[in-house]
Amino acid sequence: MKKVIAVLVLALGVSFNMAAQEKAMKETSKVIALEQTPGQFTQKQLTVSAGTYVFEITNNAVGHDVGFVLVEKGKDVSKPENHIQTAYVTKPVATGATQTSKPTTLEKGEYIYFCPLNPTSTDNTLIVK
Repeated sequence: MKKVIAVLVLALGVSFNMAAQEKAMKETSKVIALEQTPGQFTQKQLTVSAGTYVFEITNNAVGHDVGFVLVEKGKDVSKPENHIQTAYVTKPVATGATQTSKPTTLEKGEYIYFCPLNPTSTDNTLIVK
């Protein structure tokens, strides 16, 4: 019984610590706000400095849920293993709502962003200097 209690206490402590770390990272991250309208992002290209960002996605009258996918330029966007999964919004974005991603560290380079649910073009570019 003591072993079960010790394991539970350890599991709760690890879970609490991970949640606290994620909250702290989110609070220190910069925000990249992007808006989707039917079939497109309103911002086609962005340039930012390398760092940690939270993506904030707004659904402006699309009429159904949308999402967000970020991929390093040059990689096949159709393969989920190439998606930067921390950049996914934490839940689908309903019409008129805004959702955020987890903190995502971006290194120097170019990235493509799109929404397969909207669907939007894969010509949207995020340049990280």
